[in-house]
Amino acid sequence: MYASMTTFVDRLDRMQTQPGSLLSWGCPVPFFGDLSSARFATVGINPSNREFMDVRGRELQGDQRRLPTLRSLGLTRWGEANALHLREILEACALYFHRNPYDRWFGVLEHVFEPSGLSFYGRNPSACHIDLVPFATRTKWTLLPGDERRRLLASTSDALGLLLRDSNVEVLMLNGRSVVDHFELLTNVQLDCSAMESWNLRRGDSPTVRGFAYAGIVHQVGGVPLRRRLRVYGYNHNLQSSFGISRRVVSSIGRWFESIYVPAAA
Repeated sequence: MYASMTTFVDRLDRMQTQPGSLLSWGCPVPFFGDLSSARFATVGINPSNREFMDVRGRELQGDQRRLPTLRSLGLTRWGEANALHLREILEACALYFHRNPYDRWFGVLEHVFEPSGLSFYGRNPSACHIDLVPFATRTKWTLLPGDERRRLLASTSDALGLLLRDSNVEVLMLNGRSVVDHFELLTNVQLDCSAMESWNLRRGDSPTVRGFAYAGIVHQVGGVPLRRRLRVYGYNHNLQSSFGISRRVVSSIGRWFESIYVPAAA
């Protein structure tokens, strides 16, 4: 993973001086959990700013710190990072769920795939998380201007492929319609889509938001050959932010995935 991390640090260093909402003092976060041993990974858009700061926008310190920053590493810019700094970042990413994970976000995903015997947590975790864009932004992704979202996605189009190529991951779960849409662009594959009535979100007098499940097989991501088949599943709701998401819907998605998931070793 050192080669990929070097690439991400170099890109972040070049992007530091560009205008925009990039949280440039926070390290690249290519994965959460032990990617080297995981066979299953969830996929999101980009790391939350809460990985680096509290609700008041102050940098997390001491035991509350989740991931390295320029300050914690004693750097003024990412171009100064050496092999020791890269190792510290990689270790923090791999041990993320053993320290101070952002449970409010990851706990929802855990409820989805826990019935399938998978988990981010514990002494022998079986799952990890990867984001399409390995850089945090100061504001939520949905609040960024469209041109900035497109620029960030374009500048990291090979990130997911590089990470998957060097991992043992064989099954992906895409979290939300935005992730599904961009993943299809990265792979040039249209995933099979099925309507799921039990996932419909009812919002009072507003129209019902229908639920959809996705499934497919890919062999490359972002132009990076994987040298193996990768099973991909997903759902259109962003479980952490979609208004109207209930425990019933989360449980239904979990039962669906349990019914189709086959462990990689089987």
